[in-house]
Amino acid sequence: MSTGPFMYPNVTSIPAQPSSSPGVERGGKATKGEFDQVFEKALDKGKAVSNLNALDDALGHVKQPLKFSAHASQRMRDRKINLDQATVARVSEAVDKAEAKGVDDTLVLTGDAALIVNVKNRTVITALDRNSLLGNVFTNIDGAVIV
Repeated sequence: MSTGPFMYPNVTSIPAQPSSSPGVERGGKATKGEFDQVFEKALDKGKAVSNLNALDDALGHVKQPLKFSAHASQRMRDRKINLDQATVARVSEAVDKAEAKGVDDTLVLTGDAALIVNVKNRTVITALDRNSLLGNVFTNIDGAVIV
């Protein structure tokens, strides 16, 4: 049958739908459609990822190790700054705290040095020793953590 420029095909049923009312079995019980099933699976996956992140946080796992840029490594050699494992661990914890507060670039002060750290990349950008701290102005930071 044709009316004007449009043709209307004779459609008797929508593909992949039961012949009875959608979402209702013959016994009158409600069933879930394909969309509902896919949606629930997606929600379940989201819960699994969320639970995994919560478990990771509860166990205290470090997201990424702390990295040192080439510039920071050179400055540490030039200024004879040596960080032991305990200090690096404290700096890493300081970066975690800064991240929790939404800081992008932080100044981390240790007993012997000052480190500028990009929080997102967990990368030490530069380092100064205790003797070089006096009179310096630290720019392009939005937080500071003392360890």
